[in-house]
Amino acid sequence: MDEVEAPEYFICPISLHIMKDPVTIITGITYDRESIERWLYKGKNTTCPVTNRALPEHPVLTPNHMLQRLIQAWCNTSSYHSAPTPKSPLDNFHLRSHIRGVSIPNLQLKSLRKLEILAVESEMNRQSMVKFGVNKVMLAFIVSCYEKNNTAGLEEALSILNIIRFPSVETRLLSFETECIINALTWVLGCDLANNVTVKSHAVLVLKAIIEKASSNILERLKPELFVTIVGVLRQGISHQGINGVLHIMLGARPWGRNRIKIVEAGAVMELVELELGSPEKRTTELVLAVLFHLCSCAEGRAQFLSHAAGIAVVTKRILKVSQATDDRAILILALICKFSGTSEVLQEMLRVGSVAKLLMVLQADCPSYLKDRAREILRGHSDVWRSSCCVRGYNLTRDPR
Repeated sequence: MDEVEAPEYFICPISLHIMKDPVTIITGITYDRESIERWLYKGKNTTCPVTNRALPEHPVLTPNHMLQRLIQAWCNTSSYHSAPTPKSPLDNFHLRSHIRGVSIPNLQLKSLRKLEILAVESEMNRQSMVKFGVNKVMLAFIVSCYEKNNTAGLEEALSILNIIRFPSVETRLLSFETECIINALTWVLGCDLANNVTVKSHAVLVLKAIIEKASSNILERLKPELFVTIVGVLRQGISHQGINGVLHIMLGARPWGRNRIKIVEAGAVMELVELELGSPEKRTTELVLAVLFHLCSCAEGRAQFLSHAAGIAVVTKRILKVSQATDDRAILILALICKFSGTSEVLQEMLRVGSVAKLLMVLQADCPSYLKDRAREILRGHSDVWRSSCCVRGYNLTRDPR
């Protein structure tokens, strides 16, 4: 028998299959719930797939009960093989049962794995889990593992926190809780775990979220062990997302107390230069140079930067190759080095690796005027050393060489 063709308005515009659970969004377009949730939350899209109109940050998915009844009635009266049925909503009793199971030793792993599956299934489940405080339960579980020196269940708990996109506005942490969680996550990052890269990447992202929400009092008291540990994670290697998370932690922590010095003393400058030598993706390069700029603002950071044979060269190479943000930070780094550490040896190194030639290229390139002014200031400040170089000879550094 030939397959019956379904009416067009029964078909999801994304999956092109008959809708099981039709929902309508603010643009008036109806989609299958699973397809539109995947589009919005897994694909991280912010527009309506059909109209391309921008959607609110948390778009409402309104069940289209009438269309669902029409689809089921049509399937039942036609020769279509079966009527699609939507997934049952998450049962609150069972959700509470799994949450309670996390605190019962012989049920912990089973409960954590079930919660992880529920979180993966749908955005509706994730919202319910946040509503019932799963964020705090997972954080408390991680702290408990730290206190007991027990790693069982850490992978699942960290996975859940990342799937439900911690932190949420519903999560409020007291100062002592924040400190305990930071200590626990530092411990996790120092553990030797199965599935090491994934677990530590998830731990870094949770730690990043905690640091972003922490008060200045907490950030001023961060322990040196935290920075030693995250620098060690960079050295060992984690996912791109995890690397960017570590860089965000450094940027978020560095203005407070002695954190900048602690980051330098942890060996961050050397590791960041090594990371950049691997030619990472654009966003990572922007973050690396942003962190290096702040670390080179102190004498200890500049000394460590100059002690790496490739420091000046790798920063120079990125100018005019990545983005305006990268150009800005790279030129500022060179300006700091020239102003505070511009020995004859350093200035000759800049000439040798092409820093001087690159700064002259900035003067000729289609760059913002403020970048040209910074480049010209560096060149002008050391023109007596570089004037005899063939790349500088003949340039008038008082204006653009047009």
